[in-house]
Amino acid sequence: MATAKTTVTVGLDADPPNLDPVFSSALVDRQVLNQIYDKLLDIDQDLKIVPMLATSWSVGNNGTVYTFKLRQGVKFHDGTDFDAEAVKFNLDRALTAEGSRRKGELAPVKEVQVVDKYTVRVVLKDAFSPFLYVLTDRAGMMVSPAAAKRYGQDLANNPVGTGPFRFVERKRQDRIVLQRNEGYWKRGYPKIDELIYRPFPDDDVRLANLLSGAVTVITPVAPKDLARVRGDANLNLFAFPSLGFQGVWLNVTRPPFNNKALRQAFAATVDRETIDRVVFLGTATPANGPFPPGSPAYDPSIPIPKRDINLARKKLQETGFASGFSFTLLTTPGPVLTQLAQVYQAMAAEAGIRIQIQQVEFGTLLDRTDKKDYEAALLGWSGRPDPDGNIYDFMRCGGPLNNAGYCNPKVDALLNRARATRVMEVRRSLYSEALRIIHEDVPYVYVYHPQVLIGASKRLSGLPLIPDGILRFVGAELK
Repeated sequence: MATAKTTVTVGLDADPPNLDPVFSSALVDRQVLNQIYDKLLDIDQDLKIVPMLATSWSVGNNGTVYTFKLRQGVKFHDGTDFDAEAVKFNLDRALTAEGSRRKGELAPVKEVQVVDKYTVRVVLKDAFSPFLYVLTDRAGMMVSPAAAKRYGQDLANNPVGTGPFRFVERKRQDRIVLQRNEGYWKRGYPKIDELIYRPFPDDDVRLANLLSGAVTVITPVAPKDLARVRGDANLNLFAFPSLGFQGVWLNVTRPPFNNKALRQAFAATVDRETIDRVVFLGTATPANGPFPPGSPAYDPSIPIPKRDINLARKKLQETGFASGFSFTLLTTPGPVLTQLAQVYQAMAAEAGIRIQIQQVEFGTLLDRTDKKDYEAALLGWSGRPDPDGNIYDFMRCGGPLNNAGYCNPKVDALLNRARATRVMEVRRSLYSEALRIIHEDVPYVYVYHPQVLIGASKRLSGLPLIPDGILRFVGAELK
């Protein structure tokens, strides 16, 4: 007797902008990408690196040569073979494609060599400690070379990987439908037949869909809704520290924030404790930088900046802006972000800084910050297990995620030294030195570290809870 099709519907807080891992820059993309594309490596719940498409690896020549043995018998969703040539194609593509968001992560790669059909060697220019962790995310995702050649830039609308689910269709701002990969290399997996992703930017709408059973799982759960989910006998609430950070980008390439004193003035108005208490109901952690407590790079000797209105006024007076100045703050829709923007607005107003809030769709926000077409923007990062992933591409000159347009050669030198050494104590010291400069220059105001907050039907089981916040459905089951 045929069994009923099992469908899991996932409620997200935004419509994923890009399903090509080379060009993706949003956390919400990764929720879908991780179902379509396998990676060379993955991380487990303890953030340890585990095999995926690479079954083993070795490191030689003082940390500059990595040799990977690949899983055999794996096919892409289009029926083509996964092998060493495919790995070379993918890494080369990520390194050379115009507009690639992976260039920074893979910049240390000098050459990718095919040793034999299932062995690939990656030669680095210099030792690069985070390299294996880089391959646990989008830089390590394998797309079908045949599909990439066929679709070009349109691969984002026709994604083809080797993952547990294959792409079926998408309707922008409505749904993305994935179907079980019947030929998945991990026999017997996945266990559910269909995954549907639906965007619900409004927290209330996302919660209502979970409570009604219209969706199976939502991420994130708004802090104000935690008690509601926790108190529902049909739901589970999962809450755990994330790897990420949130704050405010300040565009240093144009007025008013090409003036460092004005950046310092605005930063001095921010009260992190109040934001945690009022907006996040105590679920966030005030930030002293991009590394959350628990990160090996976290330095408790760097104080969490305190609100200092007198300092803000002093900075304004020093630069001839005693009566204040105004700027536009970009954000995306939703009650939490709206409230957060209004709190920034009220705090800044006490120093005479006037903020106009402008809400735009998430993809538009990413596009405008990429192009430096903004003054200030609420935008953070979901975090990476290696500290390099939380700072390097954001703060180095010309970094692909450096939305501020910030450039300080001293910071570049410190970050380059940090990624070249394997000793974490040394790396932490270098990151701390860089952070003290960044705090003085203020291209970004680090404000808080969010928690991962997931609400799910108790019918759903088998979801590993990994601090990167990505829901991995390969082992999920629905009762």
